[in-house]
Amino acid sequence: MPLHSAPPVSYPMGRSRFLGALLLLVWCMCAATTAAWWLFSAGGDWRPWLGLSALLGAGAVMAHGWQRSPIGQLRWDGRHWAWESPVYQGGSTLEAPQVVLDLQSAVLIRLSNPAGASWWLWAERGLDLSRWLDLRRAIYARPRPEHATDILASAPVSTEDTAKVGSCDPATPISPR
Repeated sequence: MPLHSAPPVSYPMGRSRFLGALLLLVWCMCAATTAAWWLFSAGGDWRPWLGLSALLGAGAVMAHGWQRSPIGQLRWDGRHWAWESPVYQGGSTLEAPQVVLDLQSAVLIRLSNPAGASWWLWAERGLDLSRWLDLRRAIYARPRPEHATDILASAPVSTEDTAKVGSCDPATPISPR
């Protein structure tokens, strides 16, 4: 039976609308909580001002982080992963992505390079519908072996565990080892 692997794919990665909407939702819930705190606090209390400044600071940090999220191409050639972007024009080899959260139309993956640096990216179906399923197959696929002999070479073989074949008479009791 032939072995099949995921097809090679190049998928665009960029600022995630899903992540942007999630961050905005969390920020709006925090803003509503801060507004309620402001409404029910005693006049002249300084703590709601602190909450407001924390809310505005957190919003600025979230917007800045979302704006600076990596943009590039995640590539799978059937054996290796690579990241290509304006910063890594020649491409940067990666370890296999780790799926952290799979929502079917968006997948949170953790990418790591051989040096140990890692970052998290959202892959979204809407960025390239025609290659979305290829990307999902590749994320969950194992790399193809270089040669067919690599498959056999990777299988553990032990002479102690080989079975001894004897007669197949159903009336013969099986003796314990």
